[in-house]
Amino acid sequence: MKNSIKKKLELIAPAGNLEKMKTAFAFGADAVYLGIPDFSLRVRINDFNMAGIDEATKYAHKIGKKVYVTANIFAHNEHLKKLPEHIKKLKKIGVDGVFVSDPAILEEVKKIWPKAKIILSTQANCTNWQAAKFWLKLGVKRIILARELSLAEIREIKQKNPKLELECFVHGALCMAYSGRCFLSKYFNDRNANLGDCSQPCRWSYNISAENHETMELVEEEHGSYILNSKDLCLIKRMPELIEAGVSAFKIEGRAKSVYYLANIVGAYRKAIDMILENVEQKKLNKELNFLYKELESKMFHRGYTEGFMFGEGRDAQNLKNSHNLPEWEFCGQVIKNKNLKISPLRRDPAHQYNKEAGKNKKYYSVVIVKAHNTIKVGDEIEIVKPSYDIIKRKVKKMVNAKNGEEIQEAHGGGSGDTVILEVNQSVPEYSVVRRCMA
Repeated sequence: MKNSIKKKLELIAPAGNLEKMKTAFAFGADAVYLGIPDFSLRVRINDFNMAGIDEATKYAHKIGKKVYVTANIFAHNEHLKKLPEHIKKLKKIGVDGVFVSDPAILEEVKKIWPKAKIILSTQANCTNWQAAKFWLKLGVKRIILARELSLAEIREIKQKNPKLELECFVHGALCMAYSGRCFLSKYFNDRNANLGDCSQPCRWSYNISAENHETMELVEEEHGSYILNSKDLCLIKRMPELIEAGVSAFKIEGRAKSVYYLANIVGAYRKAIDMILENVEQKKLNKELNFLYKELESKMFHRGYTEGFMFGEGRDAQNLKNSHNLPEWEFCGQVIKNKNLKISPLRRDPAHQYNKEAGKNKKYYSVVIVKAHNTIKVGDEIEIVKPSYDIIKRKVKKMVNAKNGEEIQEAHGGGSGDTVILEVNQSVPEYSVVRRCMA
């Protein structure tokens, strides 16, 4: 694939805090998106303030990555009072772009920061080429397309607006409302989804009144029925078609998700994009994309996968059977340090494993220090997912407490989280994640 195309493609990951951002970058994200609660569609589970955005931007730029800031709420009068100062601070920090959906915020960004890269949020639900041209004339450089579009419609939007960058969501939670414009949360408990405070009533169980004479098939489990529960989007097998249609930025949903989610989803899509850019033979590419899909389907928490409206599955995108699917694998830790040691704390005897990275003619043990996020036990079958999305399979035969060197039978996450030493005898970078089989 031509270098010009390669340079234009971006994989964009969510960042709810600095740790998640660093994990996303380690697993191959080209950029992250984040925001502060006042102007972002993530009020809860959002650790960023302006100082955090500044720190994140400096870190990203140091390693050649980008930071986009979300200012994509539907603003009320009260928000406009604080908006100018917010934009001035973003300009001073030097973030790489601002997501907007409200015309008032768009105009304010243009006035205060004329050179800012303005990206139209999916909340603005751009669904046709004429609307795309309208936004382009107003100074928008990139449009995050509405999730209700088909691939043919996306292709036409690009053909009619060749200078416009197109971005689309490729993975993550879907909202059952049109482009996320839902009022149920505000109606039920006064938490406004369009100001980033959705309580997700579409995931609740409901009882249908006998007074309702319309008929529909319902499946009920022990917790109730899920008539509004959308499946999650997964387009990893469709990446070649998206690139061919003119999409140049691929966005993952999930600022409230864990580092384990980010590592696996970002890592899988990074591998998919790289294989496409390397012009891997079609049969081999299809095989690898199917493998990545099955890995995500079988080892990640999700609500079932759908390709949404893009490939004609809109009517089948609701998961009426249950609230979510539970995988047989559980996130149990993340690598925070790797070491090459002459004497392994797990063996207490001279090393026998040769490690080229440790130096010629020297023998070392390769060990990793893992911060537990859930329980890890001796005897567990584990997989270590590296940023390259290579997977190391191991059985935990022995582990020691990283703080005091004592041998232990199990470690626990939560709170401060235990740190343990595991022997791997191969290179395992920091930020790699560990999962254990629950079957």
